[in-house]
Amino acid sequence: MNTITSTLYNIMEWITKFAYVNLLWVTFSLLGGIIFGFYPATTSMFAMVRDWLRNNPDFPVLKTYWNYYKQDFLKSNLLGTFLNLLFILIAIDVYYIQLNIDEQMSWTYIPLFAFMLLVAIFLFYIFPSFAHYDLNSFGLLKNAFLIMLINPVLNILMTICLVSSFFIMWQIPALLFIFGGTTYAFITTWFSLQAFDNVQQKQEDI
Repeated sequence: MNTITSTLYNIMEWITKFAYVNLLWVTFSLLGGIIFGFYPATTSMFAMVRDWLRNNPDFPVLKTYWNYYKQDFLKSNLLGTFLNLLFILIAIDVYYIQLNIDEQMSWTYIPLFAFMLLVAIFLFYIFPSFAHYDLNSFGLLKNAFLIMLINPVLNILMTICLVSSFFIMWQIPALLFIFGGTTYAFITTWFSLQAFDNVQQKQEDI
């Protein structure tokens, strides 16, 4: 009976933590006016999740989150600038193709969608890399891209888990609002840490 009670308590504790950090993510994004708050809030959320997965999870949530937010405010916004430029480039390409759609231009959708898929998978690794490695923005982008390329199996498994989670939350929108951000962070960070460990192990074997 004590085992069942302890298990239920741990489950409820994790559910509460997920909801709390997700709320902090939304709140601190708004605190920075979204434009300047979204990326620091996001990297802070990923740093919290990494700490849960790698260290003792019993640390003060709000204090730790706030420390990450302040510490990485400028660095995360600089990374966000690169990512925003990438998103703008994709948006311009999509807009241009829609304006010039005809049979001769229809083939351009194939490389564009392939590129968008590549960017989506790349984004799975960029925020966990930010939380895990102490690198500048260019180093993070390069590191995340290379790790993505050498881990096709993890890419597929991560995509399956994310799509499944999104499908479940889509059926119950309240779950998406309460746990959406932290669920995404937890799944991508868990798989990314496996990839990081694989890279470290290969480096040690050399």
